[in-house]
Amino acid sequence: MEQRQTIVVIGAGIVGMSTAIWLQRAGQNVIIVERGEPGHDKGTSYGNGGTIVPSGVVPVTGPGMIAKAPKMLLDPNFPLFLRWGYLPKLLPWLMKYLSNANENDTRRIAKGLEIIVGDAVEQHKALAKGTTAEGWITDSDYCFAYPDRAAFEADAFIWELRRDAGQVPALIEGDAVRDYEPSMGASVNLLAVMKNHAFVRAPGRYVAALAEVFRAEGGEIRRAEVRDVDLTKGRISAVITDQGRIDCDAAVLATGVWSKPLAQKLGVTVPLESERGYHIVFKDPSMTLNATYMMTGGKFVVTPMEAGIRCAGVVEFGGLDAPASRAPLALLRKQVAQYFPTLEYSGTEEWMGHRPAPSDSLPVIGELAGSGVFAGFGHHHIGLTGGAKTGRVIADLITKKGSNIDLAAFDPQRFN
Repeated sequence: MEQRQTIVVIGAGIVGMSTAIWLQRAGQNVIIVERGEPGHDKGTSYGNGGTIVPSGVVPVTGPGMIAKAPKMLLDPNFPLFLRWGYLPKLLPWLMKYLSNANENDTRRIAKGLEIIVGDAVEQHKALAKGTTAEGWITDSDYCFAYPDRAAFEADAFIWELRRDAGQVPALIEGDAVRDYEPSMGASVNLLAVMKNHAFVRAPGRYVAALAEVFRAEGGEIRRAEVRDVDLTKGRISAVITDQGRIDCDAAVLATGVWSKPLAQKLGVTVPLESERGYHIVFKDPSMTLNATYMMTGGKFVVTPMEAGIRCAGVVEFGGLDAPASRAPLALLRKQVAQYFPTLEYSGTEEWMGHRPAPSDSLPVIGELAGSGVFAGFGHHHIGLTGGAKTGRVIADLITKKGSNIDLAAFDPQRFN
């Protein structure tokens, strides 16, 4: 039997929690290091759209994006924003990002994403099965809302990518849209309905519940900030925090967009940017929803949650330090009113967070330069969806359990 290892997991979002639980189930001694409590309201694992989307194989970049980008940025009704003062710093990453906006690279990226998201619902259920976290997962249809069939057919390339991944929609049109979802406004006249999807009723509480499962099974979570790692002959021997040193045999780096500096110290440069995302929760809503929705015109997700209806989306580039902008939130409110004109509510919660966006839209999964530090970050728009699978894959890599999954698309060294 392989000797029991001490493994430090840096980050207690969905990727870190999944990795820690699967390592613990494999008999390892696991310590999580996190700056705040798991599921805290500043983290991306708290503020996401809450959907678990096996059909989420389509990257943001795609054929024709380069030509469309200037118009998108200048259109006040398009959900893409840029803090112009940040552009000089953003530009090197942006050039790499846009270089993938072609058919061949889009197909390649979609194939990679399929590996991580294709069985996402099963992976989350396996992670949470028999625990208090299980009750937060709800089976649901996931519907792409369009104004009409012409708009749906204009996305033919996108739907080809989904069909190649085994994701085929059922179409609902005309008055039948209101039969399916009575609260949907008249501007939506076609739903492309994906079966066998799911959502989490409170992402932050789901992650917190997984943390309690981890603790109950003997795991340790330390509130600290990681400063550095110690290497002995090129291999990790300790994680250095502001609360002291933690000796270990291996470590996992799962801190989203904040993973970049430590990866760089270990000799791996990842072109990674914050894609600032927003959500608004409409509390005590006057309507219920029968599914979760991607509003294709507004590029935002609508999810019925414990706290209310959460509308999450918008893309803004502006770095890690600037406060939330008002314009993205104002546009999101305007679009929600358009699509759900009868919605009434008692109040709202607004949130802004940081999606970790690699320049090729594929997560970084694997060992960093033979150091014994394993990466699990950079999931862009599929963080919650792909987090459970990613954690299981990393645990298998560390315990040398073996896998038939080809991880070449996620190789941390692919940018070097």
